[in-house]
Amino acid sequence: MRTRFAPSPTGLLHVGGLRTALFNYLIAKKTGGTFILRIEDTDQEREEDGALENILSTLNWAGISPDEGVVLKDGKITELGDYGPYTQSNRLDIYKKYVKELVDNGHAYLAFDTKEELDQMREQEQKAGNPSPKYDYSIRMRMCNSLTLSSDEVSERLKKNTPHVIRLKTPEGRKIQAQDIIRGKVEFQSHTIDDAVLLKSDGFPTYHLANVVDDHLMEIDLVIRGEEWLPSLPKHILLYEAFGWKAPEFAHVPLLMNQGGGKLSKRQGDVSASIYSDKGYLPGVMINFLALLGWNPGTTEEIFTMSELIEKFSLDRIQKAGAVFDTEKLDWLQGQWIRRMTVIEFADLIRPIVAEKYPDANNDDNFLSRACLIQERITFFNEAPEMFSYIYERPSIDKKLIANKKQKVTLDIVPKILSVIIEDLNCLGGGELDWNLENLKTTLFALAESKGYKNGQILWPMRAILTGLPYSPGAFEVAEILGREETLDRLKEAQKAF
Repeated sequence: MRTRFAPSPTGLLHVGGLRTALFNYLIAKKTGGTFILRIEDTDQEREEDGALENILSTLNWAGISPDEGVVLKDGKITELGDYGPYTQSNRLDIYKKYVKELVDNGHAYLAFDTKEELDQMREQEQKAGNPSPKYDYSIRMRMCNSLTLSSDEVSERLKKNTPHVIRLKTPEGRKIQAQDIIRGKVEFQSHTIDDAVLLKSDGFPTYHLANVVDDHLMEIDLVIRGEEWLPSLPKHILLYEAFGWKAPEFAHVPLLMNQGGGKLSKRQGDVSASIYSDKGYLPGVMINFLALLGWNPGTTEEIFTMSELIEKFSLDRIQKAGAVFDTEKLDWLQGQWIRRMTVIEFADLIRPIVAEKYPDANNDDNFLSRACLIQERITFFNEAPEMFSYIYERPSIDKKLIANKKQKVTLDIVPKILSVIIEDLNCLGGGELDWNLENLKTTLFALAESKGYKNGQILWPMRAILTGLPYSPGAFEVAEILGREETLDRLKEAQKAF
């Protein structure tokens, strides 16, 4: 299938847009088809500098680069394919040709109404009891357009370059039907549909005209888009009928919701996809997460690579209800992906990040074994330097951290606890071979039991002194990593502070 993603460069790519792009990409790949990126830049006033670059770089980061259309090639924006131009502002002559065809065939008309006249119409309709007035068949014959003006009057206005738009002539008394892959049969009554503007007074098309013309000329088989476009579907069906074209299939995916139940928006949190890249989420994690927003595989499985998604994805398993953008679930998935890496992969990814702060990490022969200690605990790679901080520099003594009410560690008993820990660890063999996890466990557990301490009263202050961190691997693992000499030196240094 030929599918397309057609964003407007009016801001950073929204996570909902990235999900729509993903669904289009998955269907294209699953069917051996083509994923196309078209840029709908007809709203020139809202266009933002850098937005197009953000769209392309975000798609590339996520691993869903387009096969055709507007692409990044060697770092430059270019177009690939035989159906271009793929940027709508470069297709204005095409739209003018097709909208003229609609006017000539009686499916569209020219409207010369000024803003003041339109405002007056709305005010009159509201006073008459119509709370939501629209320009439709009940209004059009009272307005200034080519249906109410003589041909000479229309010609005269065109000669004077009088500003005008071209509107769709919505038929009266029609029931417009369409089949949506997700929602099934949908029906619309023509009295609920306005005479939508197709071509604006500046010569630029609206979404309605441009996307129908482009989808037809670019031979798009399936249109996957957000459900906010469902009310526009009858206008598009009418346009396909007016042109005598076969419409593509449609699938309107559910909205993304915030955890409070409303539509996901900037007021509730981060909605730009690139923010999640900047925060350190893995691209595979983001794709995995977005795929599960509104779709499920029919099993309890939740971890999917891109190739697995391509194999399992299907539109018939997309739900109609809105999908909650749960960042806790996103964080959980990030952790799961990290846990599934090999230790070598994980160590290779975090070493340069750690070495940026602690250059000794580059020459650390024990880095792999040390990476094992944090792989189960880390969510973002940029957390690694802090997690490794105690390895490459001695932490300061933090008495507030050492004292722990839950573990029944008070500062007045710490000196005695340190004394017995140092004494027993000094007696642990004579070489580094004896200094291992099992021997450390045996020694420290026996110490706690023999001296009448709880395990936590021994292990908490020892770990807090060795790492200086509120969260870290346990005292045994830390002591084994640091080695006999460094462990004992740190404990002895802490003694002096009490």
